[in-house]
Amino acid sequence: MTYDHPEFAGSRLHARVQPPKDSATLMLVRGGAGAPRILMGRRAKGHSFMPNKFVFPGGRLDAADCRVKPGRDLHPATLAKLLHRMRGKPSAARARGLAHAALRETWEETGLLFGRSRPEDAPNLSGLTLFMRAITPPGRTRRFDSRFFVADAENLSNIDRPHHDGGGELLALSWLTLDEIASLDLPLITIDALKRLKPFLDRGHLPPPDCTASFQYLRGKQWMEDEIGSPGAYSAQAESPDR
Repeated sequence: MTYDHPEFAGSRLHARVQPPKDSATLMLVRGGAGAPRILMGRRAKGHSFMPNKFVFPGGRLDAADCRVKPGRDLHPATLAKLLHRMRGKPSAARARGLAHAALRETWEETGLLFGRSRPEDAPNLSGLTLFMRAITPPGRTRRFDSRFFVADAENLSNIDRPHHDGGGELLALSWLTLDEIASLDLPLITIDALKRLKPFLDRGHLPPPDCTASFQYLRGKQWMEDEIGSPGAYSAQAESPDR
């Protein structure tokens, strides 16, 4: 990606830099007969951030997410990647909160329960793998420090019978193949995430918990990409790319 792409150029609306808000996204992959399918939905046209775009379920971290006690914890590699270069004061509670935010937002937007049978049950976070992280460039109407988790849809307790329709926040919810997704109106970061996921799906498996995670953000006018989880990544300069 480049800073001159129309998606960036058309969104530089604010001269004052807004701090990014923590958020989390869940890339659910459903196997079975035929090609793997990924859950996607279209954002309503009235949204100020990415209207009409097809995205994965997800949203902003709430303070309450950090107070939820998991039934089963994150894989140690996933927890370590979440803590690496965390803005502000890193904490395991906030890392687990980001994972829970991805599950809560998926429930709220789709009616699907991940890692539990009832909404009030303690969530099982062990099936979540941190795959990507990206910070929205300055100047946009909304800015997020987004973590992209990948998970097997087999962890859904009600995969074919959602408890509700999501309330209209995400429209046209569908399980789609990569070929079907290619024709949709997607944000750049979603295109990039799917491109990185494809080699794993082509080999018939999901990324393992200790996979390298891509970390993308803007520095000046250059779109940067670092690696989280690769050899030497944890000794890299821990600069917070808030701007």
